[in-house]
Amino acid sequence: MKNKKSIIVSLILLVLVSAVYRILPRPSTLYGFAPQIAMTLFGGAIFVKDKKWAFALPIISMFIGDLLFQFLYSKGLSIMPGFYEGQWQNYLLFAGLTVIGFFIKKINVLNVLIGALASPTVYFLVSNFIVWAGGGGLNRPRTFAGLMQCYNDGLPFYPGSVIGTLFFSTVLFGGYYLVKKNSVQHQAA
Repeated sequence: MKNKKSIIVSLILLVLVSAVYRILPRPSTLYGFAPQIAMTLFGGAIFVKDKKWAFALPIISMFIGDLLFQFLYSKGLSIMPGFYEGQWQNYLLFAGLTVIGFFIKKINVLNVLIGALASPTVYFLVSNFIVWAGGGGLNRPRTFAGLMQCYNDGLPFYPGSVIGTLFFSTVLFGGYYLVKKNSVQHQAA
């Protein structure tokens, strides 16, 4: 029963963060400011015993958010679609980032901070490599210089990704801590 409650609380937190992110305007100076990387870190750290939920919850939450965004796009309320070509690669990469959360053996500020810095860095390196290798974006040449150009193209998104991951990790881990603490106090009373 306790595990089911954790799954439900976590899914609600993930869906709320994803939905709020999609609805609220974001600062244009923070390209890449998004909750998805923090969501994968959170899933991996919280669900170490039931790894299927660690992978599933962030992906389900992202999918629900993308469905909402696609609906808004289809109604002319958004200029960005929820679904796009090559999106499966992003979902696969986000699922892979969940593994970083597995390394958070003890949830504390330092471990979450390390994970929140490592995750967007891995995402930046791997996603830009995929874009370069797949010929996407600006079609950079398949040389080392072309790869460096591709990383340079993605550089404006990296700081916002780090800041977003730090912010949303604070929201998710902090919210989970508060809900868990409140639940324990409620049971003791």
